[in-house]
Amino acid sequence: MERDKIKELEERRARLYLGGGEERIAKQHAAGKLTARERLALLFDPDTFLESHLFARHRCADFDMAGKELAAEGVVTGCGAVDGRIVYAASQDFTVAGGTVGEANARKVCELQNAALKTGHPLVFINDSGGARIQEGVDALSGYGQIFYRNVLLSGVVPQISVIAGPCAGGAAYSPALTDFIIQVRHAGQLYITGPRVIKEVTGEEVTAEQLGGVESQAHYAGVVHFVAEDGGAALALARRLLSFLPSNNTEEAPVDPEQEAAPVQPDGALDEIVPEDARQPYDMLEVVRRLVDRGDFLEVQEAFAANIIIGFGRMAGRTVGVVANQPLVRAGTLDIDSSDKAARFIRFCNAFSIPLITLVDVPGFLPGVNQEYGGIIRHGAKMLFAYAASTVPKLTVVVHKAYVGAFLAMCSKDMGADRVYAWPSAEIAVMGAEGAVNVLYRREIEAAADQAAERQRRVLEYKAAFANPYVAAARGYLDDVIRPAETRPCLIANLEVLQSKRELRPQKTHGLIPL
Repeated sequence: MERDKIKELEERRARLYLGGGEERIAKQHAAGKLTARERLALLFDPDTFLESHLFARHRCADFDMAGKELAAEGVVTGCGAVDGRIVYAASQDFTVAGGTVGEANARKVCELQNAALKTGHPLVFINDSGGARIQEGVDALSGYGQIFYRNVLLSGVVPQISVIAGPCAGGAAYSPALTDFIIQVRHAGQLYITGPRVIKEVTGEEVTAEQLGGVESQAHYAGVVHFVAEDGGAALALARRLLSFLPSNNTEEAPVDPEQEAAPVQPDGALDEIVPEDARQPYDMLEVVRRLVDRGDFLEVQEAFAANIIIGFGRMAGRTVGVVANQPLVRAGTLDIDSSDKAARFIRFCNAFSIPLITLVDVPGFLPGVNQEYGGIIRHGAKMLFAYAASTVPKLTVVVHKAYVGAFLAMCSKDMGADRVYAWPSAEIAVMGAEGAVNVLYRREIEAAADQAAERQRRVLEYKAAFANPYVAAARGYLDDVIRPAETRPCLIANLEVLQSKRELRPQKTHGLIPL
């Protein structure tokens, strides 16, 4: 082959690898952001990235676009290894036309999505873009539509992770919303549908981009974002950690930690002391979770949103599990609209990728209130019931303390399809708490008593003695056993081993109709 042709190839590659050029790269760094290629280098194992469609080029001749070269069309795509497993990734390049999406840019992403669907490998999309390329008009909109469509095709087939490392506005925000997990970089990343300028023109409201689409709004209030990273490097490290818990696709198992799989499993006496004697005194359910999973390694999902319920990934005997647990420190662990949505979505993800579910229960009920009722707590709470009942993965439930009213069912009771339900001796399983129950059952007796306070207290103690324990439920077969807290981890691990071969047949249908 002629040397000059090889030289031309090398020169073309070198020019395209520079993206928008040294000046724009410097501006990107000055803004505290990494370049598209620097991000991919942090995501993938060294020297494993295999780029695709480097020489893609738009065909737009309108406005100032005729004959204009945009390096890699503003998005770097390809695949590489993450901890030795293949992952596809697309990284938008803000130094090239602001990372805007046009026809060729979208085609590159769609090719990547098609490849992920064929080969069954996860997909990571790093967002840093000014949105649709205005010069390409309807072609740009069509490109977004094709990406969205493939997001849905990939859903439940391979894990999809979005990293918001820069602006992600307008229709562009819907692709991350269609993926399984969103990681947002604090300050650098913004995620919103309508920008501050348009909002001011339409509604008169004044708001900054950070107030509108930063982590405070999207991770804390809206619950759109699942993880917050302090910088770009931390975001990619978090993506790698998340992938370590997940299978590559819906036909494979998640990676197993052989060291923990072979490690001896011992009782943990500290769990015997974790629930206070006084039922009104809260405790941190995260302590329980961390004592149950291998090495205390628990990746909490949506930590900042609806904190009255805990969701996340851990391992037991080296194998990935999904954990759902009430948090007594926040709203007494009640279920409300946001926590129901948060848990239901996570349950459905775990079921799609064959990840067993561990449910830890300490729930006094659904949160009462006019705002909750007007907001549709019935519909939202039903999502949890639907998600658990529709799940066919191994489901293990432990009642740690309170389990009252319909919230007990919503936290995966035996009747909602749990394979095994255990309770600690501290468990209270009843239609309602003692104080509320005696006001219903013994209202007349209390009103007729000379000392109403003393009569109410007597009735409360009677009710607690009869029902504030797990043994009535165990006698009826609603519990498989009452166990010492210290025995919980060995018990769960033994049951997970038994349930590995679980098969559950359901009626044939296109899909169930979850109450959205």
